[in-house]
Amino acid sequence: MTTVPGASAAGAGRVSEPVGHVAGPGQHLPFWPAVAFVLVWSSGYIAGPAAVRAAAPFTVLGWRFALAALIGTALALTLRRRTRMTRASLARVAGVGLVMNAVQFGLMYVAFALGLSATVSSLFHALSPVLTALLAAALLHERLSWVQVGGFVLGVAGVLLVLGLDLGPVGGLAAVTLGALSMLTLSLGTLGQRWIGGHPDLLWSACVQFAVSAPPLLLIGLLVEGPWPVTDVLTTAISVPYLAVVNSIVGLVLLAHLVVRGGSGAAASLFFLSPPVTAVMAWFVLDETLRPHQVVGLLVAVVGVGIATHPRALGHRLRG
Repeated sequence: MTTVPGASAAGAGRVSEPVGHVAGPGQHLPFWPAVAFVLVWSSGYIAGPAAVRAAAPFTVLGWRFALAALIGTALALTLRRRTRMTRASLARVAGVGLVMNAVQFGLMYVAFALGLSATVSSLFHALSPVLTALLAAALLHERLSWVQVGGFVLGVAGVLLVLGLDLGPVGGLAAVTLGALSMLTLSLGTLGQRWIGGHPDLLWSACVQFAVSAPPLLLIGLLVEGPWPVTDVLTTAISVPYLAVVNSIVGLVLLAHLVVRGGSGAAASLFFLSPPVTAVMAWFVLDETLRPHQVVGLLVAVVGVGIATHPRALGHRLRG
């Protein structure tokens, strides 16, 4: 199995399909769903920081995943979808979900609370598909093309340009470190999807992963942040449902549709578009600005990720 990272910022889970299902010359992504997915994916890096400015990060995530689990379960029951999960695969789905949602998002949302910029967080996660390929080559001995390696190196160079020598404007050392760890956790969790085995229903899998992630996050929030760590009720009331419905559920549906229509390689190639879209959104909504060297770094990183996740690069790797 090869796994396409889903809307991680959206908490949308992952879409798996047989190795070799890479978009060929005749396969193209539907335009409007692709545009919608990039906007939804990018908006997660805006809604997340907005939410943690209004309430504490663990509590926000706990509420988000609890609400997403309820909505997703209702949708799955309404559509009468079969879970296609054995007890063993259910436990594996839950275990991977804890890593993908509770740990990965926990790290990123604490980074948000410490001041990590939306654009930098988007850059970290945009690199995740390429880092996943590198880890798969190192840990699982999968084939890797020099194009992917070069794209990753270029992407990292771009991120370093954006960060610069002074980390203060992008959140500080602690925030950047947590963001990088979130990227690593996302890649490791994506590899963990291979461990699940079988073909469990995508929607039910996401619901299980949302459901197992909410209680530990809510418990940590209660112990560390208190019973009501909300400073802005209105922003919280808007951002948490938005994250649960738009990012978690709508993002999942859009990603699944794109993979079916265009293939996993073509869907993965969309992720390099997220950082510049996020940068524009962050400028409008969060009043974040980029210095000239950061704009250059952003462009370099986007080109690197675009090269490494292009369907031709993936197809070359899969064919060997």
